[in-house]
Amino acid sequence: MSSGEIYRAPAGQAWGEWRDRGSRFLAWVQPAIDEIQAQELLKRARERFPDATHHCFAWRLGDPPQERSSDDGEPHGTAGRPILTVLAGADISDVSAVVMRWFGGVKLGKGGLARAYSGAVSRALEGLPIEEKVPRVEIEVTLPYDRFGALERLIHPPQVAIIEQAFDAQVSVRLAVWRSEELAVRGALADAGIEIGPGPSARS
Repeated sequence: MSSGEIYRAPAGQAWGEWRDRGSRFLAWVQPAIDEIQAQELLKRARERFPDATHHCFAWRLGDPPQERSSDDGEPHGTAGRPILTVLAGADISDVSAVVMRWFGGVKLGKGGLARAYSGAVSRALEGLPIEEKVPRVEIEVTLPYDRFGALERLIHPPQVAIIEQAFDAQVSVRLAVWRSEELAVRGALADAGIEIGPGPSARS
């Protein structure tokens, strides 16, 4: 995936199914902008399908993507990696996929398992809605109340948007900024005398 200004991400969820010699593989693919959301899908899959023999997963987050996968007890490299390979091959990020398997009594072998897990995800991706997203970073700032007006003049959605703010002794604000605009925004904040917090965290 390019770390340019646009990348592909899911705009909704999708399902896909694969069957082989009695075993059923059900893929559930959803958007996820961070590990918390990705883990939430896995948790929901386990709660919704507690009778499944395995809950294998993979996710790709951000641009450039951070990747993780798990075989959940299947032979090493037969589940999580094939799922991740399909997601990467589709050139999508901010995505989480869980594949539930119900064992049908016949062992499929490593090749059969890899085909089944990747096949279920491939079928889900056939119906997955896709959107284009702009890479963003988060910038945290702290400022006195009398400087809040100066901050508001720098807010220009969607390039610069407020995603969280708290009013205490001072105002704390979390900004979502297009990565292409980060240096300019940081310079403008410094010129306005607004204190910038720790470095940005990558975000969709």
